[in-house]
Amino acid sequence: MKKKYVLAIIIFVLVIVTIIISFGIYKKVMEQGKDYEIEEIKEYQYFILKQEDLYGVIDRQGNIVVNPQYNEIKIPNPKKAVFICYEGENTSILNEKEEKIMTEYQKIEPIRLKNISSDLMYEKSVLKYEKEGKSGLINLEGKEITKPIYDEIDSLPYKEGELLVKQNEKYGVINMKGNKILEIEYDEIKVDEYYTDENHYQYAGYIVLVKTEEGYRYGYINNKGKEILNTEYNEIARVTEIPNNENVYIICAKNGQYGVTKNEETIIGNEYQSIHYDTTNQLFVVEKSKKYGVINLQGKTIVPIQYQEIDITGIYIYAQNEKGDKTVYNTNGTQENIDASIAILKTSNEAYKIKINNEKETKYGVVNKEGKQLIEEKYNYIEYLNDNYFIASSGNGKLGVINDKGETIVETNHDSLQKIQNTPFIQATMAEEKITKIYSKEMEKICEMQDAIIEVKDYYIKVYNETQTKYFNQEGKEVKNTEVYTNNKLFVTQKDNQYGFIDKSGNIVVDYQYDKAYEFNSYGFATVEKDGKIGVINEQGQEIVPPTYEINEQKEFSFIGKYYQVTYGFGEYYYTNANKHK
Repeated sequence: MKKKYVLAIIIFVLVIVTIIISFGIYKKVMEQGKDYEIEEIKEYQYFILKQEDLYGVIDRQGNIVVNPQYNEIKIPNPKKAVFICYEGENTSILNEKEEKIMTEYQKIEPIRLKNISSDLMYEKSVLKYEKEGKSGLINLEGKEITKPIYDEIDSLPYKEGELLVKQNEKYGVINMKGNKILEIEYDEIKVDEYYTDENHYQYAGYIVLVKTEEGYRYGYINNKGKEILNTEYNEIARVTEIPNNENVYIICAKNGQYGVTKNEETIIGNEYQSIHYDTTNQLFVVEKSKKYGVINLQGKTIVPIQYQEIDITGIYIYAQNEKGDKTVYNTNGTQENIDASIAILKTSNEAYKIKINNEKETKYGVVNKEGKQLIEEKYNYIEYLNDNYFIASSGNGKLGVINDKGETIVETNHDSLQKIQNTPFIQATMAEEKITKIYSKEMEKICEMQDAIIEVKDYYIKVYNETQTKYFNQEGKEVKNTEVYTNNKLFVTQKDNQYGFIDKSGNIVVDYQYDKAYEFNSYGFATVEKDGKIGVINEQGQEIVPPTYEINEQKEFSFIGKYYQVTYGFGEYYYTNANKHK
């Protein structure tokens, strides 16, 4: 009996575990059903062609796919042969054979993106259509995603792949698979604009609004669709400067009183006339009855709310009373015995801090992390650069570089001096002479050029002007164009102010006959210039078009076959072979 009893318990436990596991799997599948993936497009296959004010389509070899006979053409996804062609009041969806597709749907339109940093203008995977005055979604294969049940469908700013839908004067959000993210019950929906370099707006949530008899009321829903704050607030703003994907800090107002929440938890009650966030030290400056104090992210008051004014500069808090006397606190709320005219700024290197002395006139110096003086306060400006180097400015307003011993490394005679973004290099310019200098991380000058233009690529930088072009790898070593454009067959070469092309072995394929030549683009075409006109050659060195195109306001050209690219605003461009584009 005892064995049977034990066996029954074991069977019961196994059944329960199986149910739990099955529910977990089901739940996971359901959650996956709401997932969506934004297509990444690295290579374009199709492009808009314009000839004599009519539009068509070409492919990446320059072949005409759709003849230019339409008033307008839109290509939602340049990898796929789905072309929305407008001719008068008629709209046709064509494929690469110029066949009409998706004819079972009416009024198909691409969905234009808003506030998205991309050279593509539309949702890449879905289109909207209409039936009897209602809108629905289809994918680019023509498969129906949603029935035509919405009064409106539009893109949601900042959130590619998410769509704002309207029914009965109320708004909600669905994703590009048609799955509901926010219920259709709000009068307005906005994205909170939280952004990170790695995930962009993926972790941004939603500020929602409803109209009540008392007026507008706001609430907040996180990026997972969970309601964090219900719609009872007069004002809501996420503190987007706090880099935390999981925890949402919100300054919210109720009945004219401000407070702060962390997700669903109130960390500062709604009892203040104003709240401002200090990004550098992650602190809130609060006002109550015209008195100011400071509260940290945990909701602890670290500076009492009793001062006439609060100023946070660098690592110190300067609190001024009614008499004008200042008390200095550190960011933990402990009083510091330092002169109120001194400010200490953090740098990206914990070994150094910038010291500012405002006693008589503002002067900058440098101290180490223990507070020991390294550079005395004698400069008009100092900014940490890298390693043990600092940008410094003396009385003449010019900029140079000094090290942590105060020694001059780069003369203080430059009008601007800054890091080149996404590289280890430093750019210094002299405006009057129109000279640009580039220094390595070790502060060795690797390039000096007049009228220079700098382009930053993935693993090198390009520095060029009208007469010369130089390339440098991430180590600061100058490299040849054959080392940079590894996929190209031909490369620009120069001799006696004339340009031609060589192959990888250095053999001349196109003789020195052009006044200017540009490297081949990713489609296998290169621009050449002669006698003030431009043409194009292919990878075999053959002239597709001799230099006959007139150069007007456009300096650099990108060709596909005989057609060159023209940008006409709002991120849109087309290709044409018109001798003068409008």
